[in-house]
Amino acid sequence: MMTNPVLLVHVTSVLLSISGFIFRGILRFSGSDLANRKWLKITPHIIDTVLIVSAIILYLRSGLELFSTPWLMAKIIALLLYIALGLIAFRFGKTRTIRLVAFFEAILVFAYIIGVAVTRNPFVFF
Repeated sequence: MMTNPVLLVHVTSVLLSISGFIFRGILRFSGSDLANRKWLKITPHIIDTVLIVSAIILYLRSGLELFSTPWLMAKIIALLLYIALGLIAFRFGKTRTIRLVAFFEAILVFAYIIGVAVTRNPFVFF
């Protein structure tokens, strides 16, 4: 049971973020007009802002040193990679194949971030 409300907000935001990412990907790659709705373009930014703010609060409360905590640095680097892959998948990929590959790679990177968060081991899959 989670007794830390900030952690609960963070984990909920994580679940909403990846669910929304996958949902938007399905809509976009299936050619649905729903993918162009304004609320589907705005909502992810709100969720991801809550996610990042809750992560910063958790970090500040943890007393961890960023540069001497390998698993935390791995999460941050992986987050930047996830964002870059998401941009390729939804905006900058020149072909459908490139966009699809970036989409699935982003999901794998997200899974890595979750694995690192749970195990606190940057080599979680190795």
